[in-house]
Amino acid sequence: MMNLQGSWVAMPTPFTEDNQVDIEGFKLLIARQIKYGTSQLFILGSAGEVTLLSLEEKKLIVRSVIAYMKDRAARGLKVVPVFFSAASLTTEASVEFAQFCEAEGADGVVFTVPPYVLITQHAAKTHLDTCMGSVSIPCGIYNNPSRLGVQVLPETIQYLSEKNPNFVVDKEALPSVEQLVQVQRLCGGKVKIMCCDYPHYSIVIPTLAIGGTGTANIGGNIIPEEAAKYSRPWTDMQIIEECRSEYFKWFPLLQELYTFSNPIVIKAALNLLGLPGGHLRKPYEDYSGAKLEHLKETLTQMGVIEKYHISNDHIEV
Repeated sequence: MMNLQGSWVAMPTPFTEDNQVDIEGFKLLIARQIKYGTSQLFILGSAGEVTLLSLEEKKLIVRSVIAYMKDRAARGLKVVPVFFSAASLTTEASVEFAQFCEAEGADGVVFTVPPYVLITQHAAKTHLDTCMGSVSIPCGIYNNPSRLGVQVLPETIQYLSEKNPNFVVDKEALPSVEQLVQVQRLCGGKVKIMCCDYPHYSIVIPTLAIGGTGTANIGGNIIPEEAAKYSRPWTDMQIIEECRSEYFKWFPLLQELYTFSNPIVIKAALNLLGLPGGHLRKPYEDYSGAKLEHLKETLTQMGVIEKYHISNDHIEV
């Protein structure tokens, strides 16, 4: 079973000017992540505007990304595990998409409780258990009650870990150190805990301190090398000190990247770096005006544009 640790970057979906999925842009963004030490990728999550994609577009992305990774491997280039979200409004649709991903050769899939319907904890357990049992590839859950309306409790995660050997990772996105402690205590490390990098929650340091193995982040889209550095599991004091220092240094940038719902600011920052972020699909509104100028100033002052602008950065695709 794969060992998930370090920086797990939740990627945006780039679009062309005529509003098509930019597959070539996807390849460039993926190659950049691999170059700078990202350990694994998460595609079709909330940062990927997944609710604004058609089913056929999602399938196109899965096929294209897997084919690209196979092509990289055939050329002797480094590859990393890629997980795709199989979240949907119904259990049946989640199962169907997860099985599609497995058939195409995905490394893993991630499930959530369905949004909007506000199901009970028992229903959440049944839903996630059914989804995990429908495939044999590694699975994860994305525990994000602020977007989904339901928290997956530690006892439910424990049950799922005991029932499903392919349940390997829990992405936590809620402001509760107790949740982190309880999941780690009850699961005993069988499920790797990786957390979001939302600065208002500030659970990166607590996650790593209780034995979590990394972060499932969006900051790595802009500062991939730095995110990889502060996302390492805490195995010795030098890593702990480096992680704290790096995280504290880049905390103000994370605050700005989370000014609005993902991926609004992330795409704006990618575009400022000359990378294929592209526009946002409606009903999102593109980042513009004084806010965009302030973002550009922040990226300039922190040295991000100098280091990562595409004109200064050779990326082998």
